[in-house]
Amino acid sequence: MELHGVQKWYGDLHVLQDIDLTVTRGEVVVVIGPSGSGKSTLCRTINRLETVDEGQILVDGKELPQEGKALAAHRADVGMVFQSFNLFAHKTILENVTLGPIKVRKMPKADAEALAKDLLERVGVAHQAAKYPAQLSGGQQQRVAIARALAMEPKVMLFDEPTSALDPEMIKEVLDVMVRLAQRGMTMIVVTHEMGFARTAANRVVFMADGQIVETADPESFFTNPQSDRAKDFLGKILKH
Repeated sequence: MELHGVQKWYGDLHVLQDIDLTVTRGEVVVVIGPSGSGKSTLCRTINRLETVDEGQILVDGKELPQEGKALAAHRADVGMVFQSFNLFAHKTILENVTLGPIKVRKMPKADAEALAKDLLERVGVAHQAAKYPAQLSGGQQQRVAIARALAMEPKVMLFDEPTSALDPEMIKEVLDVMVRLAQRGMTMIVVTHEMGFARTAANRVVFMADGQIVETADPESFFTNPQSDRAKDFLGKILKH
């Protein structure tokens, strides 16, 4: 995954300013920073949920398609998990996870169901397969959302603050699933406020502020010896609590 000179405006607001970022296969990159720094917008541009005004985004050396079937194929390769779980309320958990593989990947239903059951087992909700999303806790729904994204067998997983809508006791169960994914070598870009996850699972921390990448470092270096005043100020505020 490569971003070169990416710019994004909302009217006069310059939300992404000259973003350069390369993520290698199997790398876990955690993006942190204050609210309004452009983290979620960055995530959404990689999946083309937001267009960019300037610059290039490449996946496997190919530029992001603009629209149509090529864009659908790209989105199939880039899994995304949102703050809100975005599950289909009228479909069972199993149906939620099998829908993409059947419709987009043209996988036979029996194969899709076998894959879905395996993934639901991996994220610890296999026993809930026949239920509907409203019957599950927030933490369980988010784990289903992760399984649904994984069912497409993506090259990259994007996580946009996946625990911010969860109660504290549910956060750990979702982060545990994400840590296991990281350990299995999944390429991940994670926007999060969970500093413990950044410390333990990230290969690299990207610190954003005011639409810019201010600093990039390995977790140990970043948390113990941030280089920029902006990062020092940010860490000073959040690590005291």
